[in-house]
Amino acid sequence: MNAFQPTRQELQPNTRRRTVPRPKRHLRQRSYEIMALETTVKIGVNLAISAVAVSALTQLLPHHWSGQEKLRQVRTEVKTAQERVNKLRSEFSNTFDSRQANSIMQYQGNRIPLNQKRIILTNNTTPAEIRESTP
Repeated sequence: MNAFQPTRQELQPNTRRRTVPRPKRHLRQRSYEIMALETTVKIGVNLAISAVAVSALTQLLPHHWSGQEKLRQVRTEVKTAQERVNKLRSEFSNTFDSRQANSIMQYQGNRIPLNQKRIILTNNTTPAEIRESTP
């Protein structure tokens, strides 16, 4: 531990080396080139994505239009069927209504009650003739 330490050699006086500064223009120019390349690649990728999107839309729009046309047709058919169902429901309720049973039998069977008389008008009779024939 108490070993002798070698004596230091005399230091040479500080001679500063002249460092040649790197040309900054070259680095700046290089960074601009890299940024330009990066921007060009970004624009190219965005154009490719846009082209794919436009292509997909041109293929999907005809399918969408045909689907809308089919939907219109189905809605029209549903409306027609709904009107028919409403008509049949009203006929069904009239058919099974016990209060209207006599009038329905007369309508469907051409039956007339005994206390009523059938009157048939022809084109040859005039209202004056009808008044004269009735008591």
